[in-house]
Amino acid sequence: MNLKKVILAGTLAVTTAAMITGCGGQDKKAADQKLPDKIVIGLDDNFPPMGFRNESGELVGFDIDLAKEAAKRLGVEVEFKPIDWDSKEAALQSKQVDLLWNGLTITKDRSEKIAFSKPYMKNAQLLVVRADSPITDRAGLAGKIIGTQEGSSSIDALDKNKEFENSLQEVKKYGDFVNAFMDLEIGRTDGVLVDSVVGRYYMTKKEGKFKVIDDKMGDEQFGVGMRKDDKVLQDKLNDVLKQMTEDGTMTKLSDKWFGEDITIPVK
Repeated sequence: MNLKKVILAGTLAVTTAAMITGCGGQDKKAADQKLPDKIVIGLDDNFPPMGFRNESGELVGFDIDLAKEAAKRLGVEVEFKPIDWDSKEAALQSKQVDLLWNGLTITKDRSEKIAFSKPYMKNAQLLVVRADSPITDRAGLAGKIIGTQEGSSSIDALDKNKEFENSLQEVKKYGDFVNAFMDLEIGRTDGVLVDSVVGRYYMTKKEGKFKVIDDKMGDEQFGVGMRKDDKVLQDKLNDVLKQMTEDGTMTKLSDKWFGEDITIPVK
C-alpha cells in the first residue's frame, strides 16, 4: 500500500470513529438527562379556582392539587412560586421557574416560545356584566368599558375579535381577574372578559351579582408550559397526566373544584 493510500485509510478511520463517538455522545447525553430533585412552578396566586390563597393564606386550587400529585408520582419535590403573570415566559426562560402551571392556555404564539404538556382541561372566554345591567349581548357593550387580566388569553380573544374590541370605549387591564370583577361590581367598568373557569367560580362566590351575556368569545385548552429543551420532563409529565386520567384522579379533582368533570382525557 503506497503512502497516499495509507493516509486516506487513516483519515477514513478517524472520520468514522468520530462519527461513531459523536452519535454515542448524543445517545449518552439523552440517557444522562433526568428530572431535577425539585421543580419550581410559576403561577399567579390570585387565579381561583386554579391557584389562589385561601383565608389562611395557603395556596390551594385545582392546579395546585394536580401539580402536587404529579410531583409525587414523578418522585420530585415541588415548590410554588408566585410570579408576574404578564412576564411568565421570561421567568421560565431565565430559569426562575421550571414550569408554568396555572390555567395556562395553549396558543400558537406561546407555542413558538415554550413547550407544552398535552392539554388537560377545556376553557372558554366569557363576557360578564352586573346582574342588574340592561346589557344583554356583546353589541350592548359598544362605547362601554370592560376589564380583563393583563397577559391572559382574554387579550388574545380580543385580538381575534377586533370588531368588538374596536367598538369599546376602553379595555382596562388588571393584574388579576379578581380585581377586574371588583371594579365591575362597584360600577367602574361595564363588563369583564374572563376565562370561564375563573368567571364561573367567582360568580358562585358572588351569587346574584353577575350574569354571562356571551360565552362564544373563544374556546381554549389548558396545558403546562416548560422550556423547549426540557424534553425528558415533558415526556414524563405527559405520562403522569395520562395515568391520572386513566385512574380517575383528574375527574375527582375536577368534581372537587368545579362540581363537574371539565378535564380533557390525556392520551
